[in-house]
Amino acid sequence: MASEIKFTQDTMKQFNVAKSFTVNKDRINAMNFSLDGETLVSSSDDDSIVIYDCKEGETKRTLFSKKYGVDLIHFIHGTEQVLHGSTKVDDAVRLLQLEGNKYIRYYSGHTKRVVSLSIAPTEETFLTSSVDNTLRLWDVRIPTAQGLLNAQTTSGPASRPVANFDPEGVVFAVGVQSSLIKLFDIRHFDKGPFATFRPLDNNDSNDKQATNTNQSNEQWTHLKFSPDGKMICIATNGTSLHLIEAFQGLPIHRFNDIVNDRKEPLQCCFSPDSSYILCGSGDNRILIYKAESGEKVIEKQTEHNGAIQCIQFNPAFLMFATAHNNMLFWLPIIDSQPADELSS
Repeated sequence: MASEIKFTQDTMKQFNVAKSFTVNKDRINAMNFSLDGETLVSSSDDDSIVIYDCKEGETKRTLFSKKYGVDLIHFIHGTEQVLHGSTKVDDAVRLLQLEGNKYIRYYSGHTKRVVSLSIAPTEETFLTSSVDNTLRLWDVRIPTAQGLLNAQTTSGPASRPVANFDPEGVVFAVGVQSSLIKLFDIRHFDKGPFATFRPLDNNDSNDKQATNTNQSNEQWTHLKFSPDGKMICIATNGTSLHLIEAFQGLPIHRFNDIVNDRKEPLQCCFSPDSSYILCGSGDNRILIYKAESGEKVIEKQTEHNGAIQCIQFNPAFLMFATAHNNMLFWLPIIDSQPADELSS
């Protein structure tokens, strides 16, 4: 399992493109690995759902959701079903049976586009946030939301909320107005957050003015817990990436060398051992930082022809994937060949 490997700088430097796929005609807007790491699913602005075999390094099949569009795709209950957001008709989340390309259930309630979808490890509960400034907690078996949270505060303008579960699925974090994080216990979410903090207000005085100027033009676009649950990485539509302590909100590092001229909603991910942070950039680069020191250890140019908005590490195999219009699989290349145990 990749989570049992201790990643080093040399390990990260060995990653290179092992497979390249050009299935899509438009931007890939989301992707998700199955828990066993053997399958990857992606959704695209061209209304397609592409399923990849990670062991064989090939595409398995392509489905389409021409009527509703598709975004925020995520496996649930193995690899037979996916949840996804909608880009047409309405703002419902949909449960799709991949075999037969049949919809099983619609989850309606949001009145504007859903911008984040997170599934708890139990796979019976999922969380959505929307630009309607609400978050909804769902039971996958029931079409109506089991909980509703208003992300709009009385002070400040409306903005896109972001949310995600911690690795245990007991706590979820909500980012509000690109400045405030609220932590909820899923068992008592109706009692309100058990912790609230403004993590980016605690920067060192030496660079606080520059930070505040930069942050005032940025929106948070992605929030991700580290696999060990100790850190949260916050990606933006600007040039900053923020790493904070998960339960007190203390800033750990701020990374400011990301190019993002078009203000794309970027994402971030961790290596399975939580020691490295990976993010895409608007100029086709992958940036890899060491979580402990904040040092940028690797910068890789890619074959992508635009901003890398999707980047994820495989939870089981020593590989990660990146996407723009094309999909790239990255493996540690040894002597110009993938290592035997990683060969696709």
